[in-house]
Formats: sequence, C-alpha cells, structure tokens
Amino acid sequence: MNVWKVAFFTLSGAIVLLLALLIYWATSPVKTSVPSAEEPEAKETDSVLYVETTADDFEKLAIKYIKRELKNSALPVEIEVNDSIQISSEIVAFGYNVPVLMKFNPVVNEHGNIHLVQSEVNVGSLNLPPSMVLKLLDQAVQFPEWMVIRPDAKEIFVDLSNLTLSSGAKVKAKEIDLKNNQIQLEIVIPNQ
Repeated sequence: MNVWKVAFFTLSGAIVLLLALLIYWATSPVKTSVPSAEEPEAKETDSVLYVETTADDFEKLAIKYIKRELKNSALPVEIEVNDSIQISSEIVAFGYNVPVLMKFNPVVNEHGNIHLVQSEVNVGSLNLPPSMVLKLLDQAVQFPEWMVIRPDAKEIFVDLSNLTLSSGAKVKAKEIDLKNNQIQLEIVIPNQ
C-alpha cells in the first residue's frame, strides 16, 4: 500500500475521531445543581437596609464583584445591564478566539437569589445551541462559587446567599425590573 494512502486514512480517521469526541462532549449532560437555599437570617442586632437602584448602578456593582472574582481568568468577561443582562466573552475553538454574546433575563426566586435565564446567544457567525455555549464558557472561565452555570437549564444561577461583602454584609435581591429601570435589594449588615 502506498505511504500517502496510509497517511490520508490515518489523518481522516483522526479527524473523524476528534469530531466524534467533540460532539459527544458538547451533547453530554452536565451535572450542575442549584445549591441548597440558605436564606440569611437577620438577627435582632443586625441592620437591614432596603436599597433601590438603577440598571447602571447595578451594572457597576456586578462588574466590581465579578472582575474581582475573575481576576485569574484567562478569558475576558464583560457585563452590560440595560433591558437585559448581557455577558460577552470569548471561547477558544480550534486555536481561535471566537466572540460570544449572551443575553439573559433575570428572575428573582423566593430566597433572594437570581436566575439569569438565557434569552439569546451569538457566537461569532456560528449557530451553536445555547446549552453548548454555556458548557464551553463554564469550562473556559473559572466563575466564582456563587455563580453556577447550568447549561441544561440554559441559565446562570447567582447564589447571593453565598456572596459575602467585605464588611460581612449579605445581599438578597427583592425585585429586578430592567424594563422600568428598578432594582431592589436587601442588605443585612451585622452589628457585632
């Protein structure tokens, strides 16, 4: 048999195997669950503040805490808040950085945590399913423990009960209404 034929079939087999592994990896289920909700109890000695803010101020606050947590990440993550929450980043595909833009609608649950439900995804000029993009982003970026990527649910769960501010204060979301530019938060400040 000709050496070129052997090389051709070996290379073809390697490419087919690589594509099969990539498809298997992209379509396999991810085991992510929402952490058990531990609602921070305000003690009688604690101070409770109710804060109403705008999308612009909320964006600045989110950028501050997420940038601090992602300072060791190799890929940039940008956040913009207007009528939806937009997260932009890059994923590495075959050695190329491909821009990713995802839009989320925030939903506040009964424990004051936030579910960012994916409403739109743009990956360069590729047409990829949202769950695959979230899976790629989860593996490419080391998110803080209070941000849980859930590709199967097409959402990012922001567990505010696990987020402690530098002063020891805890934050709970009360309402997020981006269309009317109203965001209400509850901040519990320990006085001990």
